[in-house]
Amino acid sequence: MSTRTLRYRLSEPVVVLGTDDVASAIGHALHGAGVAVVLTRDTRFPVLRREMSFDDALERGSVTLDGVAGRATEGLLELLHALHADDESVPVTALAPDDLLCLGAIAGIVDARMRRHSPKVDLRPFVPLAVGLGPGFEAGRNVHVAIETAPEATGRILYDRATIPAHGRSALLGGIGRQRFERAPIDGTWTTSRSIGDAVRDGDLIGHCGGVPVVAPLDGVLRGLVRDRTQVGQGMRLLEVDPRGPDGQWRGIPPRAAQIAAAVRTVVETEVAAPAQVGWRR
Repeated sequence: MSTRTLRYRLSEPVVVLGTDDVASAIGHALHGAGVAVVLTRDTRFPVLRREMSFDDALERGSVTLDGVAGRATEGLLELLHALHADDESVPVTALAPDDLLCLGAIAGIVDARMRRHSPKVDLRPFVPLAVGLGPGFEAGRNVHVAIETAPEATGRILYDRATIPAHGRSALLGGIGRQRFERAPIDGTWTTSRSIGDAVRDGDLIGHCGGVPVVAPLDGVLRGLVRDRTQVGQGMRLLEVDPRGPDGQWRGIPPRAAQIAAAVRTVVETEVAAPAQVGWRR
């Protein structure tokens, strides 16, 4: 992995699609490397691990993630000002990716939404560097560089092949995989009075989805929780329990997200910060 830190702040921003824990870790890492970066919310998929992300900036105005502030920006003019301001914060917006192309010159796009089963648009015609995370991306076909997110290959950088197809296995946490999540039983409004960090027991009522009770799947601490009064679709993740309890993590950048972010930073530092070395395999 490259350990070089940029000696200047790149004026052309890298746009990160997504505001969850992985996207936020990428924004944090690129910001730390001196890269102008903006995160954009995927409004169709609510963020689960909100205390590990910049997403709540769009609700609160600003949040701090491991020492870096994320600040909400509403329109293009405000976003442009934020990108050129010297306030050491990461702009977070709900503007659509198409709107962000109006920014003009963009150094790159990182699709960190990880929509495992959604068709992927070829991002290469729009930017000098297109990076895709997880299933569905193939370097040389719909992105320039793909990065693995599967538990068995997290952070692997691919320049000439496709990522591992979605297989439904989650990374283990305290020995528990996908069983630590609960999903929406039906389409509807999710309501909850619980908070991330709450201790829970197996079977505890956490909230209601379209009036249907949703309970904790095991003992532990709430690591992720979709915001109260959010419209959700059937099958969306609503909550995550960390089985490690008080020894678990529900704030800050988690190790898996940091590993993926380090891979993205390596790619950006190599391919954007050192343009003379760029030699895309188109």
